[in-house]
Amino acid sequence: MKFEELKLTYGYPLQLQTAAVAGQVERFSCRLIGCLPGRSVLLSVPKQAGKLIRFRAGQKLVVRFMIDNGIGVFAGVVESQTQDPYPILHLSYPDAVTFKGIRGATRVAVREKIDVTNISREGKTKVSGFISDMSISGTRIELGDDIAEIGDTLELKALVSIRDIRQELTLIGVIRSRVDPTDNLADGALVSYGLEFVSQSDEQRLIMYAYVFNQMVLQENSVP
Repeated sequence: MKFEELKLTYGYPLQLQTAAVAGQVERFSCRLIGCLPGRSVLLSVPKQAGKLIRFRAGQKLVVRFMIDNGIGVFAGVVESQTQDPYPILHLSYPDAVTFKGIRGATRVAVREKIDVTNISREGKTKVSGFISDMSISGTRIELGDDIAEIGDTLELKALVSIRDIRQELTLIGVIRSRVDPTDNLADGALVSYGLEFVSQSDEQRLIMYAYVFNQMVLQENSVP
């Protein structure tokens, strides 16, 4: 697949991967600024501890990103890093982009605090709870209050961390399954709902993709 065929929008979230001096893998979040097909890709310069990271000319990087129902990957070489009029990382234009599909059912275990509103009911009952696992197509949540039935639509709001970036994530999902308290749920949870995502804006879909992808990476790196 060619890079230009992806038609990524400016500001699209990407992840840079490089090997540190000691050999361990380091990953940094950045965004697509633009590109000149066949010549170079322009990226924002990521920060670490509040300071811009300095890349050297000739340094090899791997770029990863979530798109549709999979992960895109391509390799590049740093051509230059400019500071004026604002920091830009110039990366060699990729010959090709590889794509690895992810099944919609592929889930990652998380423990993310959320505020939940049942928007199917007139009173719009609102409670707090947790996301216990999540994929790019749905999630399982645990609540201390039984506020909905199968078929109801819930709005989930959470403040999530993607690398060192905090983002407000809003998800809309329809309840497809319900587990009673007699099942072995987490402490304090009285009910668990399985949701299928619907009606997501492009912005929220990108944040959700980045969040799920980041959780996959973190759990992959935690395996000995």
